[in-house]
Amino acid sequence: MRPVSAVCWGTLLCLVLLGAWDLFRGNEENRCSMTYMFEYPEYLKIKLPKRISRRYPSYELYLYGEGVYAKENAKLELTGIPILFLPGNAGSYKQVRSLGSIALRKAENIDLRFNFNFFSISFNEELVALYGGSLRKQTKFVYECVKAILQLYKGQDFAPHNVAIIGHSMGGLVARALFALKNFNPDLINLIITQATPHVAPVLPVDRFLIDFYTNVNNYWILKSKELRNVTILSVAGGFRDYQVRSGLAFLPRSNSQHSALSVLSSSVPRCWASTDHLSIVWCKELILATIRAFFDLIDEDTKQISEDPERRMAVLNHHFVRHPAKYFEEKDDTVITLSGSSIWIPVQTLKWTYTVNKESNETFFTFLLSSFRKNYSHFHCQSNFMYTNSWIYGCKNNGSFKCLEVDDLSWKTELLPTVKVVTLKLEDYSSFSHVVVHVPTTNGTKFTIDCEFFNEDSRTVHVPVTHLLSFGLYSSKVKLNSSGLVHNVQLQHFNQIYQAFNILIERHCQSVKERKLSVYRLRVPWSLEDSTVISSDAVSTGIPAKLHVAQSVNDSSVVTLILYSSQDCQFEISVKTSFMQILGQVIRFHGPSLPVFIVSNILLAYGGQLKALISEGHCIKYDLALERTARPYKIEPIINICKFLLGFNWFRSFWNVLLLPELDTIIQTSQGVWFPLASLFLLVCGTGIAYWFGILFSALLRLFSSLWIALKRSCVLPEDNKILTLRRLCLCVLLVILSMMTCGAFALLLVYLHYLFKVIKLYSAVRQSRSSFNLVAKAGEMLNHSKKETIENCGSANISAAGEGQHLSSSCNLPSHSDMDNAVDNLNMHITIMNLLTWIILLSSPSLIYWLKNLRYSIQLDPDPCGPVAIILIFALEMIMNSSITSVKSSILLKTASRLQLLLAIATVAFGTMHLYRALYFVTLSLFFHVLCCFV
Repeated sequence: MRPVSAVCWGTLLCLVLLGAWDLFRGNEENRCSMTYMFEYPEYLKIKLPKRISRRYPSYELYLYGEGVYAKENAKLELTGIPILFLPGNAGSYKQVRSLGSIALRKAENIDLRFNFNFFSISFNEELVALYGGSLRKQTKFVYECVKAILQLYKGQDFAPHNVAIIGHSMGGLVARALFALKNFNPDLINLIITQATPHVAPVLPVDRFLIDFYTNVNNYWILKSKELRNVTILSVAGGFRDYQVRSGLAFLPRSNSQHSALSVLSSSVPRCWASTDHLSIVWCKELILATIRAFFDLIDEDTKQISEDPERRMAVLNHHFVRHPAKYFEEKDDTVITLSGSSIWIPVQTLKWTYTVNKESNETFFTFLLSSFRKNYSHFHCQSNFMYTNSWIYGCKNNGSFKCLEVDDLSWKTELLPTVKVVTLKLEDYSSFSHVVVHVPTTNGTKFTIDCEFFNEDSRTVHVPVTHLLSFGLYSSKVKLNSSGLVHNVQLQHFNQIYQAFNILIERHCQSVKERKLSVYRLRVPWSLEDSTVISSDAVSTGIPAKLHVAQSVNDSSVVTLILYSSQDCQFEISVKTSFMQILGQVIRFHGPSLPVFIVSNILLAYGGQLKALISEGHCIKYDLALERTARPYKIEPIINICKFLLGFNWFRSFWNVLLLPELDTIIQTSQGVWFPLASLFLLVCGTGIAYWFGILFSALLRLFSSLWIALKRSCVLPEDNKILTLRRLCLCVLLVILSMMTCGAFALLLVYLHYLFKVIKLYSAVRQSRSSFNLVAKAGEMLNHSKKETIENCGSANISAAGEGQHLSSSCNLPSHSDMDNAVDNLNMHITIMNLLTWIILLSSPSLIYWLKNLRYSIQLDPDPCGPVAIILIFALEMIMNSSITSVKSSILLKTASRLQLLLAIATVAFGTMHLYRALYFVTLSLFFHVLCCFV
C-alpha cells in the first residue's frame, strides 16, 4: 500500500463518512409521542372473490377493530365511512392500528355520531421501493379492494360512493397510480393522504420498471390535472429525521393543480411541530391526531360521508396542516355578531400593552382605537400563551360605543405556534375598521398573558446576507436587534439553494430574569411548507440548523425569514455561519444514492489503465496502481459539462436525438432543483477513495480465503492456458441461462460470481505458493553456496534444514518458469479488477434477488425480471473471461479499442446512471463483452 495514496483516499473516505454521520445523526430528538390502543387490536380478514384470490395469492384485505367494535363488525354490517390504508416498502397492514384506534376513540367521544371503518391491505411486505415489477400488480389489487369495500355498504342508508386512501411510503404512489389504470372510475376516490411518499422519483432507481412506473404515474397526473381537480391530495413528509426518503421527493409535482394538491412537512404541521423518521410517521401521536381531526371535519352533515366539495376539503386540510387559527373548523360566513352584554370592556390607548391573569377571571374585551395608531404605525401584533379559545380577536366598526359588530372574524388570521398563538395585522388592509377587540374568555383559574403592540414593519425587519458556501465556517454574518418588541423578522438573503447549510446562533439578553418568557423562533421558507419551529429554553444561546428540502424556483423572489417571537424586554444577537458538516450531509442526502455509479466509473477507468499498461509495458499492473494512475475527475466531468452546454443548442440536440441518446441525468436534476454545482466532482473523488479501499479490503479477503484453500489443498501448480470455450463450459453456460430464465437473473449472476471468485482464489493461492517456493529455493541455494566456504561445524542446523527444505520443494513441486509466473500475476491482477467491478454489479442487482427470495413460496420465476436479458450476456462473458489468459488479450487487435472504450463507458456511466442506477449494469456488460472479443480476435 502506498502511504501517500492511502492518506489521500482515507481522507476522502472520511469526508463521505462525516457526511453520512451528519445525515443519520438527525437534527433533533424524536418529539413524537407514541400512540397506543385501549383494547387489543383485531384484524378481520375480508373474503375476496375467488378470481381475485387466485390472481393475487400473496395479497389480503383486512378490517381493523378493537374490543366491542371488532365484535360488532364481525358480520360486516358496516355503517361508517371507509378509509383504506396502503403500507409501503416492506410495510405491514398492522400499521393502520394507530389511525384506527384514535379514530375510534374520537368517534366514541362524540357518541358515535360519525365513525370510520379502517381497512388495510397486506402486500406481503414486498420491497417495492427496490423492485418496481410488482407495483402495477399492487395497483390492480387495490382497485379490486376498493370495489370490494364499496360492495360491503351496498343497500345501506348513506352508503358511500367513494373511499378515502391513506398511503405510507410507496403506498401513496400506488394510490395515485390507481387513476392511471385503464377504465378506472376516478369518482371512486376523492381524497388521498400520503405519508413520506417519494412522489417525484424513486429513492433508489435500481431497475427500469421502477422508473417506468414513476414516469407513467407522474405524466398521467400532469396531462390529466384538469380532469382530476376533484381529487384532493395531501402529502406529508417527515423532515430531516427521515433519512430513507428525503422530503424533497415527497413534494407533489408542481405542475399538479394547486387547488387540489398540498405538500407539507410534519415539522410545520400545527400542533405537531415535530420531524418524524420514515416509520414513526405512521404512529406519531401528534400527527395522527391532526389527521383524525381533519377526517372528522371533512364529514358532510347531510350525506354523513366525506364532503364532495373539493374547496371545503382543501379548507379543512389547510386548517389542520398549514395554518391553525386556534379554533374549531367552521366555514366562514357573513353573519354579523354583536359583542355586547354583561362583558367588561376596557379601552387601551398605549403603544405596547400586557395583560396577565394569575387566577380565575371573567370574560373581558380589550378594545384598541385604530385611528390613534394608524397614522404612525403599519402593523398590529398580539400574542398569548392561552392556546385554545374558539374566538380571540375581532375587527369592529364602531363610532365610539363599546357595542361592536363583528364584520370579519379575524380569528382566521390567528396562527397557532408551540406555547403561543399570534396574530399580525397589516392595518392598511383593514381601513374600514375603527377598533380591534381582543377577547379574554373566562379562565377558570388558568394562568396566561396577552401581549400586544403597534409597530412599523421596517423597524422590525433586518436583512442578513448568508455566508458563502466556501467560507467553511471561518467567519459569520452577525446582526443585533436592539429594538425591544414582540416580533422580529430576520431575512436571510441569498439563501435559496439546497447545497447551502448554516448554523444560526441566537443569543437572547432579557432584562427581567424572573419574568423571562420562552421565545419561539420560526424559520419560514415561503416557497414550500417546510417551516421549522424552535422553542428556546432557559439557556441564553439557541442554535438552529438551516437547510432546505426544496430549492427556490427561478421566478420566485421571496426570502427565507427567521421570525422571533419573544417578550418586550429581550434583545437578540444573531449570527449565521456556514456549516461544512451539514453541507456534506446535504450532498449525501441528495446524491448519496448515486455514489455506486461513481465507484463503478472509477473501476472502469482502472480497468482501462490496465489494458493500456498491457500495450505500453507488456504487463498488467495492480488494481490500486491502475486506479491511482487513471482515476482522474478531469477525464469525466469536463466532457459531461460540455455536453450539457451544447445541448442548449438545437443543432446539437437534434444530433443527440439522432443517436437515440437519453437525456443527461444532470439536466434532469438541474430542472428539479436538486443539483449541486460541485457534486459530481466531489462524488467522483470520493468514489475513487471508496474504490481504492474497497480494493484493499477485497485483496485482504482474497488472501484470507487463499490461506484457507492452501491449508485444505496444498498445490503450487499454476493453471495452464486452455481453450476459452469448451463443450463442458458451453453446457454450463446453457444451464445457467435456463436457470436465469426460469428463476431470477440476479440469482444466476450470483452463482457465476461465486464460481468466478472460486477460480480467482485458486489462482491467488497458486501464485502465493509459487512465490513462496521461488523464495525458499533461492534462499536454499544461497545457503548451500555459503556452506561450501565454511566448515560444517560453523554452518548450523538451521542452514542445513533450510537447504533440505529447498531441495524437497524443488523436487516435489514443478516450479513454473519466470514467464509463466509473470503471466499468472498479470492474470491475477486483471481478474481482481474484474471481480471488483462485478461485486458492485451484484450489489446493484441484489434488490431483485432479495425480492425473488422473499416471494419464492408464491412463484419460482421472477416476472418481470430486470436483470434477465443482461444476465444471459454476462453468463457467457464471465464464464469465458474466468478461463481466459492475459496472453490472448495481449495479442488481440482490439486491445487498443478496448482500452480507449473504458473511458467512454466511464463517462457514460456518470452521465446516464446517476438517476438510473440500473444503467451501470449495461455499461459494465458492454465492457466485459469487448474483453471477450479481445480473447478471440
